[in-house]
Amino acid sequence: MPGHGIRTTVGTQTVLVGNAPCMQAAQVALGRLQDTAEALASAGKTPVYVAVHGRGAGLIAVADTLKPYAQETVKALRDLGLEVLMITGDHQRTAAAIGHSLGIDRVLAEVLPEEKARQVQKLQAEGKRVAMVGDGINDAPALAQADVGIAIGTGTDVAMEAADITLMSGDVRGIATAIALSRRTMRTIKQNLFWAFVYNIVGLPIAAGVLYPTFGILLNPMLAAVAMALSSVSVVTNSLRLRHAHGPRA
Repeated sequence: MPGHGIRTTVGTQTVLVGNAPCMQAAQVALGRLQDTAEALASAGKTPVYVAVHGRGAGLIAVADTLKPYAQETVKALRDLGLEVLMITGDHQRTAAAIGHSLGIDRVLAEVLPEEKARQVQKLQAEGKRVAMVGDGINDAPALAQADVGIAIGTGTDVAMEAADITLMSGDVRGIATAIALSRRTMRTIKQNLFWAFVYNIVGLPIAAGVLYPTFGILLNPMLAAVAMALSSVSVVTNSLRLRHAHGPRA
């Protein structure tokens, strides 16, 4: 049956609990419940219909609370120049309300668990490099499909196994910290390679005697050893600056 729903029998009554597509597939008459559901969805709640014998009997509103520092994390990611999207199976209006509260403009709602990986593929087909953040079993295929999968440490083992990066805690600020740290690490590697090449490009010709015929200059072996030691010290010292790197956690 399309959508999400549970059918059970209580005494002589057939009870169906599910979302709107489930009710439409079962040809349930919802009546005014639809208006109430739209109002609940606009308030950031997920409406769940209850039908008895093919007629709408009630509504259950389910609301997920935002993780602490979620808004701060979204802002930090945007400050890093990243486009932030939300992929969820929630109702379109519910997802839009949550996305608006977080400052997320692009929301992909009513996405079934098996479709999350396909949504990631579509983003990749647009030429984007995708980092997927998730913590549930349903997120595992999308985490594996993404260029970088990031699992929340308080999530399921399946999600952590499928991800490339696992945060040690449930603090979502670690997402921005990990990305900022990875960028700074790559920048440091390039700096180290640059200075290593400079030392060798300058030092090796002098040690080989290039300047001796014209200027009579030779590089003393002791000075060459000191220069190589200084090269290593500069690389290590530059790398140690990563110890002071931090993200929005500060």
